[in-house]
Amino acid sequence: MALRVIYEPRGKAGEYADLACNLYAGCDHGCVYCYAPAISRKSLETFTHAAPRSGVIDKIRRDAKDLAQAKDPRSILFCFMCDPYQTIDVEHQLTRQALEILLPHGLNVTLLTKGGKRSERDFDLIRQYPEQVTYATTLTLIDEHQRQQYEPGAAPTAERIAALEKAHDLGVKTWVSLEPVIDPDQSLALIQQTHPFVDLYKVGVLNYLPEAKAIDWIKFGTDAIALLESLNKSYYIKNDLKRYLSQSNKTPRL
Repeated sequence: MALRVIYEPRGKAGEYADLACNLYAGCDHGCVYCYAPAISRKSLETFTHAAPRSGVIDKIRRDAKDLAQAKDPRSILFCFMCDPYQTIDVEHQLTRQALEILLPHGLNVTLLTKGGKRSERDFDLIRQYPEQVTYATTLTLIDEHQRQQYEPGAAPTAERIAALEKAHDLGVKTWVSLEPVIDPDQSLALIQQTHPFVDLYKVGVLNYLPEAKAIDWIKFGTDAIALLESLNKSYYIKNDLKRYLSQSNKTPRL
């Protein structure tokens, strides 16, 4: 099946989703740890000047028809190379347009966002398809001053958590991406704070920034697994963290 804008992620991205789609070129969140500018061969500043991808909705419409005909059960993740609810989406609302195409076709969608309240404008639509939607958010830091230094354009952590809880109340599946881990203690505290309304945690490390060298990843991974198991929560340990744990003969439960 030759799809146009929906694709099968490879490498590290393949740990997160079977299918994905990027609605925008660039992302105005400006997260300093983001890998996407380098992949796009752009500076972070240039990458933050986001724009809709040309013809993306028409291409999604054609991909949706093909996937529906094939009865493809895989979930389509929005998005790896941008945020589906970055501030530019307030104007263009490509995410809602995509949902209005994919969900009536019986296809499954995962929304991974740091948009917080911005994502709630589509909850009226999501509540109609609770079995087809998964809502996920990235959580990094509780300290808001510190968070703004790393994620200047993203929604505050408290706002993301509130949206996550509301999504859970709609009856959709939820998960949290604990990656990047900038402060291990804060990441563990975020698990404690959110576990009543999170179905799955995906736990990783910090890449691309020098701060990663100061973190004891074996201790963090061991502590995270112990906490998640004590709370009886499902989790996935990403390969980058799993490699550290293998050095200590820890075998994480997948």
